[in-house]
Amino acid sequence: MRKMKRIFGTGLIVALFVGMLAVTGCSGVSEEQIAELEALRSEVKALENEVNSLKSEKAALEKEIANKNAKLDECGKLKAETKKNLEKLGLN
Repeated sequence: MRKMKRIFGTGLIVALFVGMLAVTGCSGVSEEQIAELEALRSEVKALENEVNSLKSEKAALEKEIANKNAKLDECGKLKAETKKNLEKLGLN
């Protein structure tokens, strides 16, 4: 969650910086500003890739949890059936 906040904050800063560049763009853009913009674009792309990677990891973990829950349910049913059969035989 902290990473998502950090990513959102960085994206907001980038958006504000790009907006500032757009407003000051009428007076011309220096090479330093272009370099900063390219660096920010690169950082945004890296952060977007990180977000996508984390989303994929989250999906994989959710799938793993669902599989384990299904196995747990199956074990619970098997346990209940076994208990029922033991009671029929008078062993429990």
